[in-house]
Amino acid sequence: MTSEILAIIMFATTLCFLIFGFPVAFTLAGSALIFAFIGDYLDIFNFRMLFFFPQRIYGIMINEALVAVPLFIFMGVMLEKTKIAAKLLESIGDLFGSVRGGLGIGVVLVGMLLAASTGIVGATVVTMGMLALPTMLKAGYDEKIATGTICASGTLGQIIPPSIVLILLAEMLQGANEEAGLMTGDLAPLPVTAIDLFAGALFPGLILVLMFIIYIVFLAIIKPKELPVSKINKPKSEILRNAMVEIIPPIFLILSVLGSIFLGIATPTESASVGAAGAALLAAFRRELTFKNVSGAAITTAKMSSFVFIILMGASMFSLVFRGFEGDDMISNFLTNLPGGEYGALLVVMVTIFLLGFFLDYIEIIFVIIPLVGPGLIANGADPLWLGILISLNLQTSFLTPPFGFSLFFLRGVAPKNVRTLNIYRGVIPFIFIQVIAIILVFVFPEIATWLPRLIN
Repeated sequence: MTSEILAIIMFATTLCFLIFGFPVAFTLAGSALIFAFIGDYLDIFNFRMLFFFPQRIYGIMINEALVAVPLFIFMGVMLEKTKIAAKLLESIGDLFGSVRGGLGIGVVLVGMLLAASTGIVGATVVTMGMLALPTMLKAGYDEKIATGTICASGTLGQIIPPSIVLILLAEMLQGANEEAGLMTGDLAPLPVTAIDLFAGALFPGLILVLMFIIYIVFLAIIKPKELPVSKINKPKSEILRNAMVEIIPPIFLILSVLGSIFLGIATPTESASVGAAGAALLAAFRRELTFKNVSGAAITTAKMSSFVFIILMGASMFSLVFRGFEGDDMISNFLTNLPGGEYGALLVVMVTIFLLGFFLDYIEIIFVIIPLVGPGLIANGADPLWLGILISLNLQTSFLTPPFGFSLFFLRGVAPKNVRTLNIYRGVIPFIFIQVIAIILVFVFPEIATWLPRLIN
């Protein structure tokens, strides 16, 4: 038994447990400990390597960039619990409802704005599923088109900054970049920061929004009966007044957060605190800043943040043991020797992530897969920023892919009982193809992801 074979068995065993639904953090840490004992017994692993684990935990605890995660979560949950997101959806729906396909376009635009103000896919999909789906179905929209549009628009929180995914991905890519530098002899590689990924994801995210809207307009032309014009029983003056009151404040909050990041005024963590405070102020102006809403947002934030960080700790244990078996060198050699060089290796990894997205959560993929394949890809010549945007687009697609796409589950949980689950699955398929087209565009034209970060640096 060699260390490489044991590394492969460990990875496959962990993957099987994750697919069968065992708790992620405990599966990662537990399988790592079991195989560490096995490796030590077989004299192919030094169990003393685990003494480095407390240092890794301490590194997570003092990482300032990760403080942005609970702050952005609090910002999004506060907007959802105080009905600000719901009012935004209603106002944009009224603005576009009188246009054929306008409700669908409105849902995409709301998804974009909620993505830029919350970054939480679950909250966005649930909010739009509860409010927009009944309205779309009542207006005569085809079930597949309505559910597909809501699911796809809700996933924009994965790619449009400020996104929690991009913060976590930046952290993993920075570690991979440093390891790749050691492999290639570059002891001072350019850092990969959340600011870089935020800037790099902006244009791909907006392009994706535009592609969604073009698809809806195309459907409205060729299938007008399935995307009818909505009847709005409100005066235009009231619609415009509501739009001013409900749309402008969240947009101002978004511009404040992103603008301070891109202009170099504040770090993502500092901007996240501005966003959290801004969401609370918006709630106060609407007289929604109640103890119930604040405590509810705080408890939800604590639960979601704990979920993220406990998985990060388990993944840290897993990667430590995997490297102890020299699994990282094995993967690096495998990627280096693939036909096609840099692009061949990247294609294999992207397809693998896409397939894993059918079964695994994005956090599991970020914390488990990226540290393993990232160093080899970067050492092989891939730009870490470009790589990060490609992976984030791929992870966004995983929210839509049946059978375990989380957006599908979120919508199924709040959709009317007469909405067929099969129609939800069928509705997202065209949007999955649009996502793949977006990935190909960024793959072929890396400047889409790298131009803005280079401009602001």
